[in-house]
Amino acid sequence: MSSHLEVLKATYEGASGDNVTRLLSVLAPNAEWTEAAGFPYAGTYVGSDAIITHVFQRLATEWIDYRAEARQYLEQGDQIAVFGVYSGTYKATGKAMTASFAHLYTFADGKILRMVQYVDSHMVQQALVK
Repeated sequence: MSSHLEVLKATYEGASGDNVTRLLSVLAPNAEWTEAAGFPYAGTYVGSDAIITHVFQRLATEWIDYRAEARQYLEQGDQIAVFGVYSGTYKATGKAMTASFAHLYTFADGKILRMVQYVDSHMVQQALVK
């Protein structure tokens, strides 16, 4: 059985489409996904359908080459913090951005129960404004 850290790394370190597929396979049925205030998809979404619709589908259709590159992982018990950098170009404006992020994951019974995003939303917002 894979460790929480191995499971989580597999959701960051491949092709974007593969990462989302792997993520869906490790989300708890009632997983909560919180996007930070100031981020374009801010809010808390519960369950894989809501998470895909309100976050990943929009990332895939509204951005060019959107990436979340993990640079460091810190694990403590059933929680893992991931630190990294987002990058991409917003289609509607043609503006690129790079923004630091932190994601805090909580696991239960081998599945992701909760993710909370912390992000330099100012850098993202600059890409959204024409």
